[in-house]
Order: sequence, then C-alpha cells, then structure tokens
Amino acid sequence: MIESILLQADRPIGIALSGKTRPAHRILVVDDDIAILRLNAEALKRHGFEVDAAADGAAAWQALNNQEYDLLITDNRMPNVTGVELIKKVRSAHMALPVIMATEVWPGEEMTLYPWLQPVATLLKPYDIKQLLVTVREVLHATDSSREITAGQLDWQNKSDTAQRIPIQFL
Repeated sequence: MIESILLQADRPIGIALSGKTRPAHRILVVDDDIAILRLNAEALKRHGFEVDAAADGAAAWQALNNQEYDLLITDNRMPNVTGVELIKKVRSAHMALPVIMATEVWPGEEMTLYPWLQPVATLLKPYDIKQLLVTVREVLHATDSSREITAGQLDWQNKSDTAQRIPIQFL
C-alpha cells in the first residue's frame, strides 16, 4: 500500500508581468504512481511553478485545507480518496479551484451522473510533458484572465465617475 506523502516544492520563483513581480502559480499534483508524480512535479517546477505533490487523494485533501492553490492536477484511480471523490470534496467546500484530471481511464459514468464535477481539462495517460505544460498554461491563463476581468469590474465600480460609464459584461 502506498503511504500518503506530501512533497513540498522549493521557494516560489517570481514572475514578471508588465513590470510587476508576483509569486509563481501554486499547483497541487496528485498521483499514486510515484514516478509520474515526481516527473510532473519536477517538470512544472523547472518551468517556474511552485508545486506540492501528494500520493493520494487523502493527502491532497489535507494539503488543500492547509494551503491555497491556483490549480489542482489529479489522477482518478488512487487509494484512500479517488480523483472524483477529491473533486467532490473541493466542489462541496466551494473552493474556486480549476482542476485538470490526468488519468488512464476517463470516469465517464461518474461525470455523467455528476456533471458539476467536470474538470476544466483532461489529460489521458500516457501524455507527454509538453501536453502537460500547454494544458497547465492554458488553464492558468484562462483563470488569470477571468480574475483580471472581475478585478477590473470591481475597480470600475469603486470609481466616482461610474454614472457616466457603461459596464461591459463577458458571458
């Protein structure tokens, strides 16, 4: 039986955006295959992400309750807590966290029964590191863009000349 582990990343790397520096995106990677877990975590770290890794859903749930993450990448078939069960916990706790499911077998029946569990992206094993990195960047870019729009709308609402402006709504 694989013991629950949590591997912690080194210090975050700052990323410069338009002259501003902000911490790297923090990602939690979950897989019971230790070789895949380490390969994914190391590849993400080498590309500037701050990464924590958990060997099963139970360790991941504990990490999610102790730390904020920008993205969750999870396998499905794992001991203790499966990927689908982990997503159920995340959604039930109202965590605004995008999820990428990286799995050999798509849990189609469960996703049909619980459509609210749909991850934002799926990687079917075997996938390569390039596919992982492209998917992660696309998901984080979409998440960052929606956060910027929301922050911009909040800034606009706080300005004194709001009566003369017409808000733009993105659907």
